[in-house]
Amino acid sequence: MKVLVATEKPFAKVAVDGICKEIEAAGYELALLEKYTDKAQLLDAVKDANAIIIRSDIIDAEVLDAAKELKIVVRAGAGYDNVDLAAATAHNVCVMNTPGQNSNAVAELALGMMVYAVRNFYNGTSGTELMGKKLGIHAYGNVGRNVARVAKGFGMEVYAYDAFCPKEVIEKDGVKALDSAEELYKTCQVVSLHIPATAETKNSINYALLKDMPKGAMLVNTARKEVINEVELIKLMEDRADFKYITDIMPVANSEFAEKFAGRYFSTPKKMGAQTAEANINAGIAAAEQIVAFLKDGCEKFRVNK
Repeated sequence: MKVLVATEKPFAKVAVDGICKEIEAAGYELALLEKYTDKAQLLDAVKDANAIIIRSDIIDAEVLDAAKELKIVVRAGAGYDNVDLAAATAHNVCVMNTPGQNSNAVAELALGMMVYAVRNFYNGTSGTELMGKKLGIHAYGNVGRNVARVAKGFGMEVYAYDAFCPKEVIEKDGVKALDSAEELYKTCQVVSLHIPATAETKNSINYALLKDMPKGAMLVNTARKEVINEVELIKLMEDRADFKYITDIMPVANSEFAEKFAGRYFSTPKKMGAQTAEANINAGIAAAEQIVAFLKDGCEKFRVNK
C-alpha cells in the first residue's frame, strides 16, 4: 500500500517524521509531494496512491479520476470543503477529517485577535479590555469549546448558540446557551464565528443578523470566508463606525475593507488558525493513524462523505 502526503503548504519536518513512523510501522510505503506548484504534479503523484493525506489541497473529480488505486483521503484538519465529497463517493473513496487536532491553536488565535483589536491594533492609543465583556460563540464544536475555555480565563461572560448541540452540553461547561443566532448577536459585544461553509450557512452572516449587536461590536471569523455576506458587512460597517471585523480568512473584498475601515478591520495574509507546530504534528499524525486503521481494519470513525 502506498500513502501519499500531498501538501502544497508542507507539514513541519517533525510532523512528517511522525507520519512516516506511523505509515512505515504498518508496513506501507510513504511518498511525499511537498510545495508543488502545478496541479499536473499532483495528478501524476496520485496515480498509484492507495491513500492521501492533504491539508488545504484541492481534491476534485479530476484528481479522483487520475487516482485509480485510491481508497481514502484524509484532510489533516477540521474543515474539508476543499474535497469534492460527491465525486469521492462516486469513486468509492472514503474521505475523513481529523476533528479536534487543531482546535486549541485556532482558539488561541481567535482570542489573540480579540486582544489585538480591543487594544487598537497596538497603535499606541488607549484601548479596552476583554474582561467583563459578553462573548458569543457561534457553533459550539471543538474550536468553540476551546474558545470558551480560554475566554473564561480572560474573565469574559461566555454565551453560545449551536443548532445541533444540546443546551445541556453547552451549559455543563459553564457557558450560557441561547436559543437562536439572532439572540446571540443581540446579546454579545464580541462574536467568535465557527460555523462551517455549507449551502445553509454561506452568506448567512449578514446585515440583518449583525445590525443589532451592542455598541462597540466585534466579529471575529476563524471559520470560513464564504459564510460572510461581504456586501452587507461593508454596508453595516459604513453605517456603524463602532463595528470591527477581524478575520483569519482574507475576504474577496479585502482591499475595500482595508481602505474604508482602517483601524476597524484586520485580516491575516493567509489562514493561520492551524499554523502552530503542535497543531501541525497532531493533525498529521492523526491522519496517518486514521489511514492505517482504515486500511487494516476498515475503521471509518471520522468519515465525512456518504
